[in-house]
Amino acid sequence: MQSPKPLVVILATGGTIAGTAALATDTTGYRAGALGVDALVAGVPALAGHRLESESVAAIDSKDMDEATWQRLARRVAHHLARPEVAGIVVTHGTDTLEETAYFLHRVLAPAKPVVLTAAMRPASALSADGPANLLDAVGVAAAPGVRGVSVVFAGAVWGAVGLRKVHTLQTSAFAGSDCGPIARLEGGAMRVFRAWPGGEALGLERIAAAPSAWPRVEIVMNHAGADGRIVDDAVIAGTAGIVVAGTGHGTVSARMEAAIARARGEGVRVTRASRCVFGPVLPRGADDADAAGELSAVQARVELQLALLADVR
Repeated sequence: MQSPKPLVVILATGGTIAGTAALATDTTGYRAGALGVDALVAGVPALAGHRLESESVAAIDSKDMDEATWQRLARRVAHHLARPEVAGIVVTHGTDTLEETAYFLHRVLAPAKPVVLTAAMRPASALSADGPANLLDAVGVAAAPGVRGVSVVFAGAVWGAVGLRKVHTLQTSAFAGSDCGPIARLEGGAMRVFRAWPGGEALGLERIAAAPSAWPRVEIVMNHAGADGRIVDDAVIAGTAGIVVAGTGHGTVSARMEAAIARARGEGVRVTRASRCVFGPVLPRGADDADAAGELSAVQARVELQLALLADVR
C-alpha cells in the first residue's frame, strides 16, 4: 500500500554525509561519497515511514564541485519538480561548496516547491554521525505544507540560500546565514518558522544551457596587506571574464589593487566587490553602483557574476 505522505525525491551528490572511514573514531580521514543513496536512506530507519524516491546525480567530494555537475543537478531537480506528484526535493551534498550550489539552484530555478539541501560534518561511519538527523530533518521540511524555494537544513536550523556561509571547519553547527538569521528551526519534531520562505525570479535552465567548457571564467582575488594587484593582471592575461574582489572590511582594496582593477575594467572584465569578512554586506556606493555584492559572500558573488555573464553566451 502506498504511503499517504507527500512524495519527496532525494538527489545524492556525494559529500561527507555519504562518507566512510576505516575507523568509527575517524571524522577527518574519510572518503567522501562512498555510500550510495539507497544505503544512505537505509541508514535512517525513521525515513521508512516516508514516501521517497532516490537518485544519484554524482558521488564526489564537494570541494570538486564543477559546472558540469551543477548543470546536471539543476536539470534533474527541474525534472522532478515538474512532476505533479512530487512535493519536494532533498539534495544531499558536501559542506565545502554547499553555499555555492544552494545559491546556484536558487537563482536558476527559484522553485515554487521546496528544494532542501543537507549535508554532514562527520562521515556516515562515525560514532556520532550528524548526517542521519540532518537527512531526516531535510525530508520533513521538503514534505511540509507551505514550504517553498531553496533552503539548507543543517544542525536543526533551516537557512535561506542567499548569504549562507560555512563558518567552521569541524563543528557540526557549521553554517550561518545573513543578518536575518535562519528561516526556521526544528525542535522536538516541530518546525518553528520565523520569516518568509525564499522566492524570486528564475533565470531558467536556458541560462545554463551552454556546454560547461564555454562558461565564462570568473576568479576571486583577495585584498590583504601588501596586495599589489599583480594577481588581477595575471587573471586578465589568462582570459578571465569576471573578477570578484574579496575586499577588506566593506569591500575596500589597496591603491595598487584598485589600479589593477581599473585596468581590468578597461579590458572589458566585469568586477564585483565583496568582502573577506564572515558577516556583513557590501553596499552600493551610490544609485548607479551595480558592482556591490550586497549580502553575498565572495563565493556566492562569483556564482552570481558567472550567471550574469552566461547571458551573453550563445
